[in-house]
Amino acid sequence: MCTGCATTLAVMDALAGLLEGPRARGAFIIRACFDPPWSVRIEDQAPLTVIVQARGDGWVIPDEGEPLRLREGGVAIVRGPDPYVCADDPATAPRAVIYPGGRCATPDGQEIKDYLDLGTRTWGGRADGSVVALIGTYQMRGELTDRLLDALPPLLSLSADAWACPLAPMLAEEITRDEPGQEVVLDRLLDLMLIAALRAWFSRPEAEAPAWYAALGDPVVGRALRLIQDHPAHPWTVADLAAKAGVSRAALARRFSELVGEPPMAYLTGWRLALAADRLRDTPQTVGAIAREVGYGSAFALSNAFKRVYGVSPQEHRAGAA
Repeated sequence: MCTGCATTLAVMDALAGLLEGPRARGAFIIRACFDPPWSVRIEDQAPLTVIVQARGDGWVIPDEGEPLRLREGGVAIVRGPDPYVCADDPATAPRAVIYPGGRCATPDGQEIKDYLDLGTRTWGGRADGSVVALIGTYQMRGELTDRLLDALPPLLSLSADAWACPLAPMLAEEITRDEPGQEVVLDRLLDLMLIAALRAWFSRPEAEAPAWYAALGDPVVGRALRLIQDHPAHPWTVADLAAKAGVSRAALARRFSELVGEPPMAYLTGWRLALAADRLRDTPQTVGAIAREVGYGSAFALSNAFKRVYGVSPQEHRAGAA
């Protein structure tokens, strides 16, 4: 296989690993309709929100960072929990604040009067407003892998020509239906929309991918990373990885740290614990079974390592995700 093809496959494998995690459960999904001037401050502390600009233009204004103009047909992904504002213009003062659970109030805490419930999952000034946004919010961090969240900047966007997604019209059609099982349909559509957007974004040269993601293209470090990711239960040492990569132990350790930002064994530990966190959330496996699957000799060994990094025991992590 040519070097270029191998590099491309490595990057695609990494992308597949990142995107296998989204699992919305009762996501907050709404069709927001406005006429200028309009402005809504978001303080819901959600881990991730997808905004599709179905009609008209809008702005996403984070508390930290530059305002982002979102034109019709574009998509924005906002990584929480920091607050931000969606508005017709950065100068428009917020008229409503969205809190956790979708609770809405005026900035001074009073009952909302400017914006109305306009029907099934539709909210704003009027149902046929000049600006319409489809908004899907993951309610809990446990619905997304930590690896995915850590790979994303606080705010990213794609224009309509960079993200021609047939799912957007489908979401627009499904979002206002009130039928049995509709919540599950919308959850899965949100997952697919997120995956489609991130796949398009990661393919762009300006994507701020994590260091390990870019390092997968390196012929030496990429080989070591794929061994760790594909075989986390193997009792790897730096010497073993170096031999497989065809370099000396010192050369691998130096190059790995330069490209990934941490030594091989530190990355291995982080990868194993991230996998364990996902397994605890998504499977009923015992802690002992998960420990063996990710490379720890016992539940006790995994629990000690897990608590050092995450600050809670595996059982507490599982309970919190549930």
